[in-house]
Amino acid sequence: MRASRQLAIGNMKVEKQVTSGQLDFTFTRRAAFVGGVQAAIGLTVAARMSYIAVADNEKYKLLAESNRVNLTIIPPRRGWFVDRYGKPIATNRADFRVDIIPDRLANKDQTVKTLAELLALSTDDVDRIHRELKLAQGFQPVQVADGLDYERFAAVSVRLPDLPGVSPRQGYSRFYPSGAAVGHLIGYVGTVSAEEYQKNKNPLLITPGFKVGKDGLEKTLEDRLQGEPGAKRTEVTARGKIVRDLATRPDIPGKPVQLTIDIDLHNYAARRLGLESGSVVIFDCLTGDILTMASMPCYDPNSFSDGIGRVEWKMLNSDDHIPMLNKALQGLYPPGSTVKPAAALAMLHHGIDPEETVVCGGGYRLGNRVFKCLGRHGPMNMADALMKSCNTYFYAMGRRIGYDAIAPFSKALGLGQEFPLPFPSQRYGTIPDSAWKMRKYDQKWSESDTLNATIGQGYVSVSPFQLAMMAARIASGLNIQPEIILKKRPAPGRLSFPEEHLAVVREGMNRVVNGDGTAVRSRLDIPGIAMAGKTGTAQVRRIAGSQRGQSGAWKYRDHGLFVCFAPVDNPRYGASVVIEHGMGGARAAAPIAKDVLTFLYDREKAMASLEALEAGWGGNIEQRMASKYAAFQGQPAAPPPLDPTI
Repeated sequence: MRASRQLAIGNMKVEKQVTSGQLDFTFTRRAAFVGGVQAAIGLTVAARMSYIAVADNEKYKLLAESNRVNLTIIPPRRGWFVDRYGKPIATNRADFRVDIIPDRLANKDQTVKTLAELLALSTDDVDRIHRELKLAQGFQPVQVADGLDYERFAAVSVRLPDLPGVSPRQGYSRFYPSGAAVGHLIGYVGTVSAEEYQKNKNPLLITPGFKVGKDGLEKTLEDRLQGEPGAKRTEVTARGKIVRDLATRPDIPGKPVQLTIDIDLHNYAARRLGLESGSVVIFDCLTGDILTMASMPCYDPNSFSDGIGRVEWKMLNSDDHIPMLNKALQGLYPPGSTVKPAAALAMLHHGIDPEETVVCGGGYRLGNRVFKCLGRHGPMNMADALMKSCNTYFYAMGRRIGYDAIAPFSKALGLGQEFPLPFPSQRYGTIPDSAWKMRKYDQKWSESDTLNATIGQGYVSVSPFQLAMMAARIASGLNIQPEIILKKRPAPGRLSFPEEHLAVVREGMNRVVNGDGTAVRSRLDIPGIAMAGKTGTAQVRRIAGSQRGQSGAWKYRDHGLFVCFAPVDNPRYGASVVIEHGMGGARAAAPIAKDVLTFLYDREKAMASLEALEAGWGGNIEQRMASKYAAFQGQPAAPPPLDPTI
């Protein structure tokens, strides 16, 4: 039993004894580990704080500063457009404006409603704002109104705490003193689109109040006109309330652009076009400077710069006179008889005796077809044929030399020619020949094609700008090149035409107005000053039987054209007037040319005549547009009209 008890005791586990020394050692080791970890963390934090304080000092200083200081970009003022005498064409005017920043809006509908009440916005304006807010990106400001008086501006400013996303500010807006008279010439400005911003993510582009050129010279000369932005630093509270202004760096305005235009002449020409759809272009015959390039009807660029309303846009888009088309550069028309001077120069070059006569019995027979003339003129030499605009003479002589001999002379005078001008779009028209017809239609040129083209019909199409260039080159005999920006240029060289040939053509054009020609009623009533010219009537559709385009629907009537120069004895001005569906050059175009050239020599007489006409038209351009807009409101928009120039 004793043995078994000893065995049991031997099998029992002997407990390990822990001394106080061992406990002290274990505690010390753990404390050292924890202390090491704490030290490492402390060193890491200290290192990070040192890095932030030293290496990232500038970064966090700027972040802290941005919480206290607000930096605002100041849009630059655009460079002015001035005319050749320094008179303003496009300027900047100080104004108050209100914009909405879409991504800061809290309640869109309520905000717009409140602004409409504070600013007395029209229903059209409210609709435009809602429409633009739907299309706008978060970065793209939407204009509410500009050109505000101080009272309305202040009414919005005091309500800013209740209007998050609303940005009132004082700045500058583009202003065109002549309004619609210069729309096609200068163009207009507008807010940067989302697509434009994506191409160049410059913060300036999304700054409220900043606008870029959208059309015309405003667009093509953008880099020169834009200028450099300024900046304003203000101290603000946490809620964005301004405490004080800290510093301001002014903007650098864009460079001014001086044009060759005579703005007084241009405005007169635009007004004198009246209710017609057409254009007036005048060149300085000695330099090629463009003195006026009026195209009417036109839009008011101030409306586009301010943000055009839906109703006004519908009014413009539904007008069958196509006010959005620059008729001087983009309108193409059969030139009719206005190209006969060019044909005469070609005939002289190819040996036609200017005294040789052709008997006009009312038409010219080619095969079994008779090409009609406008009358029975009897024997006609070259000068007489120009004076009476005898088709029969030009049919006969044109057939003799062929149109391939005439086309190069038309091109040398500027017809169908492309000019390097700073405009977004030009249309160059067509001066055809046998090679052109083969390329385009895979057909041979026919003698009937020659007869039609010689009198400015058939495949021939030109712009009013080109017709004015033709008149100026014939008048001066110089190979002038058109220019819209005023600058020093070398004197133009002479054309290759012999002076005696030019003299024959000029004499024929002189007789058109001052002899027994087609435009005698438009003779200048200015002592010592005579105007020479050439009328033209261009068909817009084929004549059926005895029918002519002198009646019926407006869009089917003939165009009226007139080219001219003055003074006859020492030419200085070359011009063209084209009236769409005016039914004849002598009836519609020549009287306008008479008044516009009269303005160059006797402004009082010209203005008296214009004011009498405007009294019967319902006022000047601005008054008529206001009346038309008022009458148009509430009407449904018509479908876009067909282009009558095609």
